Formats: sequence, C-alpha cells, structure tokens
Amino acid sequence: MEYRYLGRSGLKISELTYGNWITHGSQVENDVATQCVRAALDVGITSFDTADTYANTTAEVVLGEALASERRESLEIFTKVYWATGPKGANDAGLSRKHIMESINGSLRRLKTDYVDVYQAHRFDVETPLEETMLAFADVVRSGKALYIGVSEWNADQIRAGRVLADDLGIHLVSNQPEYSMLWRVIEGEVVPASRDLGLSQIVFSPLAQGILTGKYLPGRPAPAGSRATDTNGGASFISRWMKDEVLQRVQGLAPIAAELDLSMAQLGVAWVLQNPNVASAIIGASRPEQVKENVAAVGVKLEADVLARIDEVLGDAVNTDTTWTSRRAPKGRPPVEPRV
Repeated sequence: MEYRYLGRSGLKISELTYGNWITHGSQVENDVATQCVRAALDVGITSFDTADTYANTTAEVVLGEALASERRESLEIFTKVYWATGPKGANDAGLSRKHIMESINGSLRRLKTDYVDVYQAHRFDVETPLEETMLAFADVVRSGKALYIGVSEWNADQIRAGRVLADDLGIHLVSNQPEYSMLWRVIEGEVVPASRDLGLSQIVFSPLAQGILTGKYLPGRPAPAGSRATDTNGGASFISRWMKDEVLQRVQGLAPIAAELDLSMAQLGVAWVLQNPNVASAIIGASRPEQVKENVAAVGVKLEADVLARIDEVLGDAVNTDTTWTSRRAPKGRPPVEPRV
C-alpha cells in the first residue's frame, strides 16, 4: 500500500479507502462485511469511509464492530452528515447546527470511537446559511470529535466559499468526495482546479463506475445474477445510466489494454483515477474479500501518456466531462419530511 497527503495537511491516507456504501447493512451479510474489512486491513488499507445515511445508520454500526479490535491511531475513519436518518423528521437531515451536532454524536457511538479523522458534508445544504454550517463544523473540531472537515459533491464555487469560512474559523477543510472514473470526469474542468488551488484533495467514489469498468456487463446480454445491476435494494438504480450497449461495447475495448499491462480491467480502472495528482485516494467497496485483494494491485501502477490516450480513444463519447453535472445532480432542498403516524 502507498499513502498520500490529504489536501494541504499533514494527514496521510491510504491510496485505497475501503467504503461501505450500499454493501454493509443491506447488500451483504454482516459476517461477510467483516471479512471484507479484515481483507482491507490485511492489504494495508488504513482509511475507511462510511456515512450515517448508509442503510439508515446500520453501515456505521457494522464498520464500527469490524474495526473495534484495531488500534484506533492506526486508522483514518471518515463519515458524513446531510441525508435523512432516523424517522426523517423536520430536523433529521441537512447541515443545520442541530442536525450536525446530533449526528456527530450518533456516528461516534455507532463507530465505537471518540473521534473521526474527517467529518464530511455529504451534500451542500441550500436551506441552511453556510456560516451556520461551518461554525457547527468548527465546534465539532474544537470539541475533539473530528480532526478535519471535508465535503462531498460540492461544486467549485461552494468549495471556495466553504474554504474561506474554514480559514476564518481556523479549521482545516481538506477534501472533497466526488464521483470520478474513466467514464465520469465531470470534476476535471472546475472542481479539481479549484481544489488544487485551495489545498483540497479528492477522495473519489465509484472509480469503477458501479462495476461497469470491471467488464462483467456485456452488451446484448442480461446482467449477471447477483450483480449490482440486479440489486433491487438500490444498486440497480445507481448503475442503470451505464447499462447501454454502446457504453458496454466501448468498455470491452479496454480489455486488450488491461491485458497488455498484466492488469484486470478493475485494476486498470482504479489505477486510472490514481493517476490524477489531485486524487488522494480511491474508495473501493466489496461484497467479497477477494475483490479487495484484487484492487490493491492497482496501487503504484504508472500509466504512461500513450496508454491514457488509448483509453480516451477507446471510450470516446461514452465519457462525460460536462462540469454542470455536479450542480445538476445536487439536491435542490432537503429530503421531504415523512409524516408522523
């Protein structure tokens, strides 16, 4: 395993972060989830990412139990706040002071730790003044419950505004967590340049485009049984945008490139995102321990300029570079309140 600094800070994190979005508490049984965490530790992964909203807090519980026997100082644990949790009442979502203060306490309890290394705003909250949000984060840091602050899927202007307030408050805003892969490059035009200038790194999720870049989905063929594309608990909805024959055909064109480099297609996909110097770590998930062991081979791989050019040529117009997508996919308001019954 290799390690990179997170933003303009002294914190180093592993180039692969183990994340449990979708899987823990929903897609895989708890004992298998624990095996995946153990596999991550065995290959040198020290960074772990979760969120309070994953499986409505259950994912944090599973991760906390899986890491309970580890030396806390040897780990970097990240979690997030914004989306609705619990009964989804009027204050069970967003980045208000109330929700942040209550959510960090719940996350720490479930994760069985006194602090998280990075506490992240899971989305930008258009209904709460940014000053209120950043002051609450500053108080979380000053109380010792988080060491650093991060954001997820914020656009360039939002990152700039957040960084100004963080600096005024004397806290470290060090990271953004966006989607990024060979197929989804919308952060390259604005978010990455702004982050680089401001001293933030990217901790990217979905480096394999929800599994599309593994090559297991074939054009003209039904999705493999048990794959994410057949998961009615949520996985299928996330991957549906890639399940088009024209995209799948282009992805199959990456197989010869991976073979020439003695890599699997999954390893090629993870290695590709790590070529971006603004990426500190790529988040990998797993439903089986062997998937973790396969992905670690992507660490340290150097893709030469001619290889990167061939990848671009093969994928062609299947690649999305439209910078507006970060804002277009952002929530326009907090999740609706569910009525009490």
